[in-house]
Amino acid sequence: MLKILKYSFYDLMRSRWSYVYFLFYLALGTILLFLNNDVSKAVITLMNVIIVLVPLIGIIFGVMYYYNSKEFIELLLAQPIKRSTIFLGQYFGVAGSLTLSLVLGLGIPFMLYGLFKSDAIFDFTLLLITGAFLTLIFTALAFNIALSNENKIKGFGYAVLTWLFLAVVYDGIFLMSLIVFEDYPLDSFSLAATMFNPIDLSRTLILLKLDISALLGYTGAVFKQFFGTYLGLIISFSMLTLWTVLPIWRLAYKSKRKDF
Repeated sequence: MLKILKYSFYDLMRSRWSYVYFLFYLALGTILLFLNNDVSKAVITLMNVIIVLVPLIGIIFGVMYYYNSKEFIELLLAQPIKRSTIFLGQYFGVAGSLTLSLVLGLGIPFMLYGLFKSDAIFDFTLLLITGAFLTLIFTALAFNIALSNENKIKGFGYAVLTWLFLAVVYDGIFLMSLIVFEDYPLDSFSLAATMFNPIDLSRTLILLKLDISALLGYTGAVFKQFFGTYLGLIISFSMLTLWTVLPIWRLAYKSKRKDF
């Protein structure tokens, strides 16, 4: 698996799209620091971009890479190599290259600006960690979608719908539920609903770390009481890890049983 991972990683690092992705975050970080002249304000602005853009890029790029390398995958399947090794190697290569582009693209301008001397270093670190988690999660979802759909159009369609549901539609359903059932105690429901969406969970963690949970109103107080504790942070990162592990496990399971 390591050889396939290295091949996929180096192949993507030579791709122009990886450079575009890296340069986009490099330019974004530089511009935000220039306009805000404050690391903390730049981190808050970056949160809104990363929470939406990273999942979209991860799921689209993952689907696109799978379909473009399908002939290479079929060639590897003819060799005495385990199927799960092939797909997991490619997955980690794609996810690793996207994560590296994200971390370097944002890390370089912030380090040059004096991140290590700023009080916002922990907020920025949490932002990168959640961005890395979202990349791993949505790239894994992309490979699952592509592996389950031979038709490229269906694969891209399901990928966009998955991102649209988790990024936009889920929040609408969640808010409507809070309005409809406002007469009932919804503390546990709000926490559970947040846990079942990695984008919402990541957004909540960053908002609470930046100490602007008042923007969330009543639910912000509930989230701060839970996520603000060490136990809440452990459970939150455990859920993000679970969101990462389950799609990877299904990818390995599906690849062993798929008829190519």
